[in-house]
Amino acid sequence: MTIAAAVLAAGEGTRFHGDVHKLLAPFRGRPLVAWAVDHAAAAGLDETLVVVGAVSLDGLLPPDVTVVANERWREGQATSLAVAVATAGAHGHDAVVVGLGDQPLVPPTAWAAVAATDAPIAVATYGGRRRNPVRLARSVWPLIATTGDEGARSLMRERPDLVQEVACSGDPVDVDTLEDLDRWS
Repeated sequence: MTIAAAVLAAGEGTRFHGDVHKLLAPFRGRPLVAWAVDHAAAAGLDETLVVVGAVSLDGLLPPDVTVVANERWREGQATSLAVAVATAGAHGHDAVVVGLGDQPLVPPTAWAAVAATDAPIAVATYGGRRRNPVRLARSVWPLIATTGDEGARSLMRERPDLVQEVACSGDPVDVDTLEDLDRWS
């Protein structure tokens, strides 16, 4: 069985009113997105995918990640998830573990713990709250919404019988605003 990590990094970041796109904003000395990608890659899965769209990440990503463009990024997060799932399928993976490019403090251990399950859907929890990353087995890929801005959340609501929670350490905060960036930097 092979599993891909997928970092969704295609959105516009409309709530972030900085001088640069939020994924390029400096966070603890590096671009924000670099943290999420490096943590996903450090989890040791079989491939790391990065779905891009609104902003170029050229020169910021490690050479061993697979960059995939989402031409429909304006239509919502579900389109980025669909691109990640399609790419994972085309590359022969049996599951994909999905996280977000604006969550810099989700450690590699969370990615690895979620990947290690055999549930159709596994979701990381932090202090009992569901957050990313989320593991999606090939068997549920046809059930995932391909439009909208929810990713796999709607599927988890519709099919709780398929979901396993995985307690993780780390901090799942996401950086949506300049205030968020200042708070967690």
